[in-house]
Amino acid sequence: MFRSALLAASLALAAPAHAEFISRTVEGSFADVAFALENAIVGRGLVIDYVSHVGDMLERTRADVGGSVTLFTAANVYQFCSATLSRKMMEADPANIRFCPYGIVVMEQPDAPGKITLGFDALPEGPMQEVQALLAEIVAEAAGD
Repeated sequence: MFRSALLAASLALAAPAHAEFISRTVEGSFADVAFALENAIVGRGLVIDYVSHVGDMLERTRADVGGSVTLFTAANVYQFCSATLSRKMMEADPANIRFCPYGIVVMEQPDAPGKITLGFDALPEGPMQEVQALLAEIVAEAAGD
């Protein structure tokens, strides 16, 4: 009994609080904005570790899980890291490992065709603000600023 209570308490403490979603919406095609996002990441010498095709997965499994709504026309999460910046953040606090890899969302919803949202979760005050600034720069570049 004590072990399960301890496990539940530790999981509750480890659960992340809901972060603010920092986003901006641009007009264009999903493919063009996603390509611009990839270029903005790679153009900084960063490597995209993984592209999660969340929109495809949700649509493919919609009927299987009893879903009735198409959530996205297209939606991906681009995950990447910066060795230099990540090292700096983790030297400041090893627990900052939980923010790596960094992720930027690009999505289009069926009720807003041609309006593509780019965004990421806000990061905590302190050293992680340097990563947040990088994410904001990448989003701004992908949005055409």
